[in-house]
Amino acid sequence: MKNYKFIIIGGGMTGSAAVKALRNCDPQASIAMFSDEPYEPYDRPPLSKGLWSGQETEKIFHSISESDIDLYLDTKITKINPQEKMVTDDKGQGYTYQKLLIATGGQPIKLPEVPEGIIFYRTLDDYKALNDQLAPESDLCVIGGGFIGSEIAAALNQNDHHVTMIFPEVGISGLRFPTELALFLNDYYREKGIQVYNGYLVKSISMEDGKYKVVYENVENGTISEALFDKVIVGIGIKPNIALAKDANIKVSDGIVVNEYLQTSDPDIFAAGDVANFVSIPLDARTRVEHEDHANKSGTIAGRNMCGLNEKYDHLPFFYSDLFDLGYEAVGELNKDLEVVSDWIEPFKKGTIYYLDEGKIRGVIFWNLWGKVDDGRKLITEGKTYKKEELTGLFTD
Repeated sequence: MKNYKFIIIGGGMTGSAAVKALRNCDPQASIAMFSDEPYEPYDRPPLSKGLWSGQETEKIFHSISESDIDLYLDTKITKINPQEKMVTDDKGQGYTYQKLLIATGGQPIKLPEVPEGIIFYRTLDDYKALNDQLAPESDLCVIGGGFIGSEIAAALNQNDHHVTMIFPEVGISGLRFPTELALFLNDYYREKGIQVYNGYLVKSISMEDGKYKVVYENVENGTISEALFDKVIVGIGIKPNIALAKDANIKVSDGIVVNEYLQTSDPDIFAAGDVANFVSIPLDARTRVEHEDHANKSGTIAGRNMCGLNEKYDHLPFFYSDLFDLGYEAVGELNKDLEVVSDWIEPFKKGTIYYLDEGKIRGVIFWNLWGKVDDGRKLITEGKTYKKEELTGLFTD
């Protein structure tokens, strides 16, 4: 039995941020981190961004070893026993803790009954597998038109591969963006040479003559089509890894439920990052966020609170994306069911998109406008009621 003051389950960005916070507030504490990956913590955004445009893989790793912790790689925690304050790994080894952080993130949603070799894109190993296996000018199918699908399709296209996108929504990022912008992106990607099949559901994937045969159906008229590809990459979202918490009778609901201090239903167990269902204080609503800024900030606050600092997590996370020559930063709630107001400086090329509820701003996208996230946070947190015309020209170059 090994004994630690702090244990972190999860070796990603959230866990790394927590380690740094813990070491800052308790320099002598014994800390253990468990990761089921074979790598030290690394930045995840470059997997669909920078690594495809020349960023060195070594640059994405965190210097976690400098924090003087016991890092257990390729090790999966299989059980949490809150009564005994102990976790058990897949080799049967037990470890005790005083405070525990669950930062297990999520796992990609998978399609059923598919052949081996389909990449459900999420990890550094997925990047390596894809990058190592691609012959020049490969024919590739990207299933999914959301955050990951749109980024990886652009990255692969810019590496001279032939890319086909298949997704059921009306347009790229159609679950979040206003319809007219999502439709514009369809055409924009087509101009770049990507075949975009919006409004299609994948029915099956099989092997034929050494290639992947993808059968897909038009959601409106039921038309069936099929095509052969060298590789299939799937990016249709993730589901939070809540099994450990659930088995330990910790409260879960679309993630692990935490309070404003990131404590779970067991006050000595915290959760942060993708897996945490937290109270967004600025939005006065429960939510779960799957982006870098939230991973880093929530990991930091969780670590500080494990030290007893009792700081509320009142941060409003932002996220960003790069889509060829276009890009954006967004903050708050991007819900198409809200009133959406677009203020374009140049239609679909530069402007601001607002998401309002009874005139109050809940979310903002800065489209090809940079460095304005704090302004967006202020608009959301001040709670002022706006008329549509009052938003015109609010942000310019």
